[in-house]
Amino acid sequence: MAIQNPYQAYQTNSVNTATPGELTLMLYNGCLKFIQLAKKALDDNNIEEKNKNIQKAQDIISELMSTLNMDIEISHQMLPLYDFVRSKLIEANVKNSVQSLEEAESIITEFRDTWKQVIQINRKQMHDKGGQA
Repeated sequence: MAIQNPYQAYQTNSVNTATPGELTLMLYNGCLKFIQLAKKALDDNNIEEKNKNIQKAQDIISELMSTLNMDIEISHQMLPLYDFVRSKLIEANVKNSVQSLEEAESIITEFRDTWKQVIQINRKQMHDKGGQA
């Protein structure tokens, strides 16, 4: 039986085999993708598409918020930042504000870039110890 959509199969396999850190990176990248699609929809005056993509970005932020380990101090600092991003997404949706989308995008880009560095450092440490990452 042939795979109907090899890209979908690859994506599914990527998610199923990803580490928690890689899953978080995927969430950040997905959020940024939906913000960018919302900005394009605003440029095209496609309000329905803008709304759909902003809601998807909000869903990702909600997921990131719900998975924070509140036993770790950094989570107490990240929660209000995620909440701020979520409020910017809501504002962007209500006011059709590209500026609000760009503010949310800027923060999520910083999180994504930092997270990517953390993953790279962890992989290097695992490699240096002779383990696998």
